Amino acid sequence: MEEMKEFGELLELLEAKQYTKLRQHLSEMNDADIAAWMEELEEEENMLKVFRILPKDLAADVFSYLDVDLQQKIITSMSDKEAANIIDNLMADDAADLMEEMPANVVKRLLANASPETRRDINHLLRYPEDSAGSIMTVEYVDLKENLTVAESIERIRKVGVDSETINVCYVLDAGRHLKGTVALRYLLLSDDDEVIGDIMHENVIALNTMMDQEEVARQFKKYDFTTMPVVDNENRLVGIITVDDIVDIMEEEATEDMEKMAAIVPSDKPYMKTSVWETYKKRIPWLLLLMVSATFTGAIIKSFEDALSVCAVLVAYIPMLMDTGGNAGGQASVTVIRGLSLGEIEYRDVPGVMWKELRVAIVCGLTLASANFVKLLLFDQVTILVALTVCLTLVAAVMMAMFIGCMLPVGAKRLGFDPAVMASPFITTIVDALSLLVYFRVATMILRL
Repeated sequence: MEEMKEFGELLELLEAKQYTKLRQHLSEMNDADIAAWMEELEEEENMLKVFRILPKDLAADVFSYLDVDLQQKIITSMSDKEAANIIDNLMADDAADLMEEMPANVVKRLLANASPETRRDINHLLRYPEDSAGSIMTVEYVDLKENLTVAESIERIRKVGVDSETINVCYVLDAGRHLKGTVALRYLLLSDDDEVIGDIMHENVIALNTMMDQEEVARQFKKYDFTTMPVVDNENRLVGIITVDDIVDIMEEEATEDMEKMAAIVPSDKPYMKTSVWETYKKRIPWLLLLMVSATFTGAIIKSFEDALSVCAVLVAYIPMLMDTGGNAGGQASVTVIRGLSLGEIEYRDVPGVMWKELRVAIVCGLTLASANFVKLLLFDQVTILVALTVCLTLVAAVMMAMFIGCMLPVGAKRLGFDPAVMASPFITTIVDALSLLVYFRVATMILRL
């Protein structure tokens, strides 16, 4: 509520063209809050006007928080000199992310006008595969030599720290830039000025490889509870660092991607409200077509048992219940296993344990559902005991099959190198529906002698 009031006051100053007061208010605000207010402005002209009002040093910080579309509009509206100033003041990883989203002609213009150091850092990051540790790291960090004293190290931090992503942890390198250790800023401040870095550094360094997938990077941060981690190449040379603010973005991105795959949607990197109808259609239709075609097997199974259904038509009434229950059970199992795989809680060696656990859960759940359904069939639907027995036995079998398939398909997908989220609810439901019907009609044929 307080934030909305502040945003309203800023808008009043903008509309009244009181730019000096507006600039003063913006200078006292947090970078992320300024970006949030700019994105709420309806007119593009006002967004660009506000950005030009910002002090130069603040503009680059606010720019990194803006949506990609707005970043592109701002950059394309600027002169080459103005755009280069923004790029030069961005952290290298933010600048590289921007380049990946920009059209080729804009990227060429920006790189041509950027400083040699900025151009080198951006090209360095862009050469790594997308979603790898190398592509999300920043090259702005503080490095120290083993033979420096604490006093010399603090003096170096004062010189280079202003352009670094963080100075909380400094990295100790040898002449070949191999990572030898780390030293926290608080240890430097608490140590004597004449102590040597090599004597106080922490040598047991946990580092990330440049080619490590960003999802695994996030797991490493969670495991060790670090706020920053070094990134090294195959020869243990330090090439960059990753900070926890980047990990928050990765976790959101990976969670969104898994949710879309579990809902049978091709993942998109655009926010929902900024995705056009045509783009949304293209993301959804492939899976819808595949699932529709695969669902024809269900119709074929029902058609093949038309004669049996005509003799005992009451069986048709329980087909939706059996299919839905099986699909729900399979979905529950798959989501649980997919989450375990994503968090590293389940490995391939755990498959027997997972199968045994899901089998026991399926038996208990299936018997509970069958018992409740048996009472309901006899008291309320008033069917014969044989029909009730047919439905309930099928229900137990459907739940057991569903949970088994729901836990095994994601594990199998990961073993083959696919994303386990692809084998989620829609895909599993289609398989379970077909198998449930087959079991249903087989059980009905045996018990009711159709």
